Amino acid sequence: MKLQIGNVTLPNPVVLAPMAGVTDLPFRLLCKEQGVGLLCMEMVSAKAIYYKNKNTQDLMRILPEERPVSLQLFGSDPKIMSEMAKQIEEKPFDILDVNMGCPVPKVVNNGEGSALMKDPKLVREIVTAMAKAIDKPVTVKIRKGFDEDHVNAVEIAKIIEDSGAAAIAVHGRTRQQFYSGKADWEIIRKVKEAVSIPVIGNGDVDSPQKAKALLEETGCDGVMIGRAAQGNPWIFGQTVEYLEHGTIPKKPELSEVKEMIRRHAGLQMKYKSELTAMREMRKHVAWYTAGYPHSAQLRAAVNEVQSMEELEQLLEGWN
Repeated sequence: MKLQIGNVTLPNPVVLAPMAGVTDLPFRLLCKEQGVGLLCMEMVSAKAIYYKNKNTQDLMRILPEERPVSLQLFGSDPKIMSEMAKQIEEKPFDILDVNMGCPVPKVVNNGEGSALMKDPKLVREIVTAMAKAIDKPVTVKIRKGFDEDHVNAVEIAKIIEDSGAAAIAVHGRTRQQFYSGKADWEIIRKVKEAVSIPVIGNGDVDSPQKAKALLEETGCDGVMIGRAAQGNPWIFGQTVEYLEHGTIPKKPELSEVKEMIRRHAGLQMKYKSELTAMREMRKHVAWYTAGYPHSAQLRAAVNEVQSMEELEQLLEGWN
């Protein structure tokens, strides 16, 4: 079950995907408790580190108990990317990931994220510079391609391997698809066959059974779970148990969901102001409660919540 990435040994091959606005410190701590093999942080701008942006320093906060942790940088300038990698190397992350998959227009229009897949030469320059700059393993997250007319994940993966990266994560969708449609697992299999470094598959894994199917169908070394973990940190423990023993624990009871929401809110409060914590909890509460009885009213009401006390009252009334 272990997965080796460079000199880092993951206890299992199940990985939390990096998600902006989701995989912050409080959420990562909850996923870690559930047994995830590797935590990926929210993406961080190399330029923002360069300009000493205060919010970016907060984004990079890591606790020892989270490890192993992957910190993800985005940018398009090989010099800035490698220099900032060197500058932050002493922080307690284990793996440095390069974002070449983000589909968001403001990132792509800046020539960053998945836009990099249109420029294989620049991909080589960035990965080479970063792998040379630091001793920690450098990994890269890519997509199937920029659009259906430019499906080049295999070509890009070979360049990434040649440039010194220790692993590749592949999302089986193009940038054009964003998160719609079906993920193409076949492209993940093709990348796995083309390179000898570990390949982590990503896309449409929303259950332990899907995680196992992805591993079996593609031969990939690890499985990355993103949106299915929103409001559902339990998916990591369930997936590890299913991969190891073939058993699937039951869906959490309502009382467990309430308790997880309380703990999540408490951790948000520990690291942020109460108002910020409660604003951030609104989306999490909506995710946690989806599919449970009498939750629609709760999801509407949570958008008005501004204090821990108000959140507690809401939860008390939900049964």
